[in-house]
Amino acid sequence: MFEPPWTDPADVVGTLKRDGEAVLAPASLGVLGVSAEGLEALRPCWDDLPPDGYLRDGGRYRFRRHGCFVVDGDAVTLSPHRAHWQPLDYNALHGGIQRWYVPLAQEMVTSPAWNALLVGLARVTSALKGERPWFIEAHPFRIDTSDGIGRPTPEGAHRDGVDLVAVLMVGRHQIKGGESRVFEAHGPAGQRFTMTQPWTTLLLDDERVIHETTPIQPLDPGERGWRDTLVITLRRDGFQGP
Repeated sequence: MFEPPWTDPADVVGTLKRDGEAVLAPASLGVLGVSAEGLEALRPCWDDLPPDGYLRDGGRYRFRRHGCFVVDGDAVTLSPHRAHWQPLDYNALHGGIQRWYVPLAQEMVTSPAWNALLVGLARVTSALKGERPWFIEAHPFRIDTSDGIGRPTPEGAHRDGVDLVAVLMVGRHQIKGGESRVFEAHGPAGQRFTMTQPWTTLLLDDERVIHETTPIQPLDPGERGWRDTLVITLRRDGFQGP
């Protein structure tokens, strides 16, 4: 496995401007106003994720919830629950349909660490793109290997149609694979690495890069493993939707 290309927390915005991506080590999350220890309080929420009923490849390996917020400065507002929607241009497999997922757990939404994380991500995005309110969608995922293989990104390498994507590693259990791959959207350059440490955080300038994660398999055949992540997207001017 390749080690992530760790970013100096003092240069997160500069790295995003230069490379279109940045990777924060768990010990560097202070730049977002949170700590790995504080985020650990959220971990039990991944043990209560309902199945994703919208997988068009027939798989049963993905579990998730969904929530929407608006962050304006230090103010975090929970938006009325809505469908997750992406255009076909960004998600050829699942685009063009309204996907209604179960809302985020209340203990996640009301956690001080959760609100601090959203404010910190919005602050970084404003420094990168210009200050404004940010429309945020949050997706806690569990990908498991109960069918022998799990696909974190069944749609393949893609963009999300937003301004910033944050992918936080929550945990890995008895799996191999799950390599993160980031490529220039309009060029040949790319990187590959595996996030293994809980709360490692990958930040992506969605206008400049595409990303994917390779499938996971159990370390021991017949045993169930899983990969838990948190994906948060920030978009200007409103949520995506028809």
